Amino acid sequence: MASKIRIKDIAERAGVSVGTVDRVLHNRPNVSKSALEKVSKALQEMNYQPNMYASALAYNKSYTFYILMPKHESEAYWEEIEEGAKKAEETRRDFHIDIEIRYYERFDQKSFETQSQEVLNNNPEGVVIVPSALASTKKFTDQLHEQNIPFVMLDSYMPDLKPLAFYGQDSFSSGYFAAKMLMLIASQEEEIMLMKQTKDGVVMSKQQDNREVGFRHYMHDHFPNIKIIDLDLPLDGTKKSYAQILEHFFTDHPHIHHCITLSSKAHLVGEFLLRTNRRDIQIMGYDMVAKNAQCLREGSISFLIAQHAYMQGYSCIDTLFKAIVLKKKITPVNYMPIELLCKENVDFYRRTQL
Repeated sequence: MASKIRIKDIAERAGVSVGTVDRVLHNRPNVSKSALEKVSKALQEMNYQPNMYASALAYNKSYTFYILMPKHESEAYWEEIEEGAKKAEETRRDFHIDIEIRYYERFDQKSFETQSQEVLNNNPEGVVIVPSALASTKKFTDQLHEQNIPFVMLDSYMPDLKPLAFYGQDSFSSGYFAAKMLMLIASQEEEIMLMKQTKDGVVMSKQQDNREVGFRHYMHDHFPNIKIIDLDLPLDGTKKSYAQILEHFFTDHPHIHHCITLSSKAHLVGEFLLRTNRRDIQIMGYDMVAKNAQCLREGSISFLIAQHAYMQGYSCIDTLFKAIVLKKKITPVNYMPIELLCKENVDFYRRTQL
């Protein structure tokens, strides 16, 4: 059995010392090219498969992985990320994996920098980062590289920062797909509403910006005559202020029957439509959070695009585990499925599927 092959057996077959075999198996330096070739040939001939799990358990080391992510409310996309990460922590508890979460104010660069410094001060073995502005994120990742701390990027992909891996949707393709699906039911419309949430008039999510590029690209190519009317619901608004804005908008645009948002907040419009009994208007949005799912069941949301937040949270931690603890090679770019949910299939969606 390959699992019973000893280092001594490999050394004898290769004609080298036990110490040389040990250095090769653990990717340590000071191995000559000739010795490396002999050991590699012996490993191949003996069909040697190292038991990484047994080695990691025997090492009995503790690992702390940090997640740096935005502060958020309950029943949000980010909450599912946390749930998935904690599931990975539970699954790998025999390997002494601990997860620590640090939150930053989404639109406050100083908050991001303060929290990122706190993460560095705690000397983590690995980090999961939801990026903020490029400059602040790069400052943090440069320090991680300097300290040889692997990091995984979540939600927004910044390849120039050279993360160990990325998890999230292909934002452009997702936005393009969203437009294509919306037009299955809105192709005869003259106008549609695009709802955004902004701070000081700016969408602060790179992912949503890229979705909008994909969305508008499809619309420009296939439905150039449909007018897209933007509606801003400020991030710091209240339920009352949103109701006033939406009432004014739909009064001024009585011919709009279909809306879309590229964020997880479709329920802000969906709940308003239900309260005001506007049954001839629907909105399409993202993420299978509870409030969105309820509006989907009641008919005020037409479609939801799921991006498997739970799976993303789990996979980020599991990737750090495999790379750092098991020394395995991992896939650097991991795009999540783009899945369409409607009233008829929402109850069959497996939110915690891995």
